[in-house]
Amino acid sequence: MARAVAGPEIERLVQLLARVPGLGPRSARRAALQLIKKRESLMAPLAGAMEEVLGKIGTCPVCGNLDVRSPCLVCSDPTRDPTLIIVVADVSDLWALERSGAMNARYHVLGGTLSPLDGIGPDDLNIASLIGRVRDGGVAEVLLALPATVDGQTTAHFVTELLRETGVKVTRLAHGVPVGGELDYLDEGTLAAAIRARTTL
Repeated sequence: MARAVAGPEIERLVQLLARVPGLGPRSARRAALQLIKKRESLMAPLAGAMEEVLGKIGTCPVCGNLDVRSPCLVCSDPTRDPTLIIVVADVSDLWALERSGAMNARYHVLGGTLSPLDGIGPDDLNIASLIGRVRDGGVAEVLLALPATVDGQTTAHFVTELLRETGVKVTRLAHGVPVGGELDYLDEGTLAAAIRARTTL
């Protein structure tokens, strides 16, 4: 068994960092070492930023985004198109779409996807408030930006059926060949989806 090379406080820091998605024990150890080496320029500002949002951050009552404001910065932005709602499974999806800068719309975070095997049903997701937002009027299109998984497609189908009676246009993200993708490296499912979703030039 390996001996401890640092005190329990540093080991606790490493263990907590290892819980962050994308960081394993070795990556967490390297991150902790960087934080300790750069205490003044990195660790102190990070601790201050975390202290600042702790207790203030919450879920937006309108869209489900995470922010220290209520409603969130996205929902409060008057320059966004109120007629288009982009539905995502998780806040990370919302942030990813925002990084692309492709749309200037409103969002709705479901909080996951339907998954009967995991016991996640419609009541466990933020679906009812989405239907309410659409029924309140002013929405012309709902873009379903859900994962291209079985659970994601099941959720998309379920939401589409619920929205059918509202008369709003329901669209989804295109599936298929990514920009810069080599056909030889793509799986059969992606290629099949790309062929089905082919467009006229």
